[in-house]
Amino acid sequence: MSNWLFLLPLVSALLGWIIHSIGLRLFIKKILPARQAMIAEQVGKLASREIISFSQIEEKINNGEALQKLMPIIETHIDDFLRHKLGKAMPVISMFIGDKTINQLKSIFMKELEEIFPATIKTYFQHLQKDIDVEKIVREKIAGIPPETMEMGIKQSMGEQLRLFLLFGALSGFIIGLAQLFLIWLVVA
Repeated sequence: MSNWLFLLPLVSALLGWIIHSIGLRLFIKKILPARQAMIAEQVGKLASREIISFSQIEEKINNGEALQKLMPIIETHIDDFLRHKLGKAMPVISMFIGDKTINQLKSIFMKELEEIFPATIKTYFQHLQKDIDVEKIVREKIAGIPPETMEMGIKQSMGEQLRLFLLFGALSGFIIGLAQLFLIWLVVA
């Protein structure tokens, strides 16, 4: 048996690495861009169905805790309106309302806002959900990504997995080379 045959596992490992490398490049440079529209459509559907839920966002905003966080801000704006802007817009009224009246009006407005806020947010989110097509937005964004940018993104985010894939190719080639060497040894011996 020739000593050159012992190089068979190394040559097979190199071929395994080369074949996996070619396959990976083919996938990233040819197959992925050709399937970009289909991928964009599927990710768009997934995003609209599983990731962005208008009802969950509405629920988060419309809970009592979120409203209580907003009320001081709203109260400051109402106070500013009653004390300054109303007086500028209607100077005669400003002569007849003092702090007591302003505080009473502010209290009435705040109670009214606490009552109408949940229904207003609900209606707003219903309109928002009709106006914003998440699936379409995501689909168009992904479909519009240049292939070079996708390739770079894949290489950056999956660099370690890609190296492992190539290493697997070399390892499997090495194992196949060892098996071939063993079979040759059986036949020759």
